[in-house]
Amino acid sequence: MIVEKVLIVDPIDGEFTGDVEIEEGKIVKVEKRECIPRGVLMPGFVDPHIHGVVGADTMNCDFSEMEEFLYSQGVTTFLATTVSTSLEKMKEILRKARDYILENPSTSLLGVHLEGPYISKEKKGAHSEKHIRPPSERELSEIDSPAKMLTFAPEIESSELLLKLVERDIVLSAGHSIATFEEFMKFYKEGVKRITHFPNGLKPLHHREIGITGAGLLLDDVKLELICDGVHLSREMVKLVYKVKKANGIVLVTDSISAAGLKDGTTTLGDLVVKVKDGVPRLEDGTLAGSTLFFSQAVKNFRKFTGCSITELAKVSSYNSCVELGLDDRGRIAEGTRADLVLLDEDLNVVMTIKEGEVVFRSR
Repeated sequence: MIVEKVLIVDPIDGEFTGDVEIEEGKIVKVEKRECIPRGVLMPGFVDPHIHGVVGADTMNCDFSEMEEFLYSQGVTTFLATTVSTSLEKMKEILRKARDYILENPSTSLLGVHLEGPYISKEKKGAHSEKHIRPPSERELSEIDSPAKMLTFAPEIESSELLLKLVERDIVLSAGHSIATFEEFMKFYKEGVKRITHFPNGLKPLHHREIGITGAGLLLDDVKLELICDGVHLSREMVKLVYKVKKANGIVLVTDSISAAGLKDGTTTLGDLVVKVKDGVPRLEDGTLAGSTLFFSQAVKNFRKFTGCSITELAKVSSYNSCVELGLDDRGRIAEGTRADLVLLDEDLNVVMTIKEGEVVFRSR
């Protein structure tokens, strides 16, 4: 398979026109040549924080439905994301995700992002308080593959136990937290360099104690998730974070729930009732409850809000997540890497998605 006459966008080598040759699921040749491009070819998008979409929900283990739809968004790798729940429910989701991955070796489901339950009750957001708790050695002994990421609050009781998960290649991401700067720094020094849906669900920045929000802005090597839906963050806030952190410090996510792509109405997120009005999901008290954002729209919004380059867009939509998750076989358009690719038109609409060299979506 050869993808011809495209603007090739690699996060490291930059932008150039040419052709990409694919064999047996991998890129075998990248040829630079002068041509009028018929589209924009980028590394397949990665969404490490998605609860659900078009009626499918991680909590119901609807992995097949999520995967199928996400190909239409250019997403070739994703982490199905939970909300705070019981240990038994966490184990069930992990078991079913493991089985799904084993039965579908070419799946885009990389694993599970456990958002909670080891978070702050003060910053619980749309998490059921009855499930929020400190970690224990007994619980953590039962959390393993395919858990790939866990969101936690550094300040809670026994939080240091969570560092044991790093030995199992689980990425720790701070979030839903009122941590002080020093509380965050204890984990930063142990290699925790990621913050979930920044700065939503965090103690606000204060000039006398900058806290976890200030840490995210101050520390160059801390990556920040951003939900670029224009609701969780204003366009000015996105531009501010981009100006401070640059593209290398940002990871685009949707944080979407099962209501994404559906009409307004009532749904659930875990144990909680969510009402969607004008495309914005909220709890009955007005708290935001995830989003209805599609990943392709997040990509468009980030470019519109910041004026970033297409090369930078490849970093925030794919490469940065791949680096965090240790996926050195993807996130690039380079010889020898996996052929997970998305072809866009000049308006950044998804035209075609390629997963391991196979076309899994065409818009026309």
